[in-house]
Amino acid sequence: MKRTIIALALSLSCFAAMAQENTATRPSQQKEIMAEDYQIVKDEIVDGVRYVTAIPSQKVCSRQIDIVISDGIVRSVTYTRGCEGNAKGIGALIKGMPVNEVISRLEGITCGKRGTSCPDQLARVLKALGY
Repeated sequence: MKRTIIALALSLSCFAAMAQENTATRPSQQKEIMAEDYQIVKDEIVDGVRYVTAIPSQKVCSRQIDIVISDGIVRSVTYTRGCEGNAKGIGALIKGMPVNEVISRLEGITCGKRGTSCPDQLARVLKALGY
C-alpha cells in the first residue's frame, strides 16, 4: 500500500515539475546521452565509501543523482532539479537501506508514459554498479 502511494505521489509531482521546468539544457558534453539512457560520470571509492554521480535519462525531471554507499548500504542520495519534495523524500526513505532493497523497491516505477522515473533511474544506476 505504501509503495503504491509513494509511486502515485512521485508520478503526480513529476508531472507538476515538468510543467514548470524551463527549457535549460544539460552541459554540452552530456547532450549526447540518448533519451532513455543514463550515464555514470563519477564512480570512486575513498576510504571504503563509494561516491557515484549519474546523469539520468532525459525522460525524467532530475538532471543529476549523487549517491553515497558504504558497506552495501545507501548513506545518501541527492537529486539535482526535478520534483524537489519527492526527491528529498526518496533520499530520506532509502537512507540506511541495503542497496539491493533499494533496487527491488524502486526498479520499474514509471512516471506517466515515460517508461521510467527518477526512482527507477536510481535503481538502474545501482544495478549497473553491480549491486
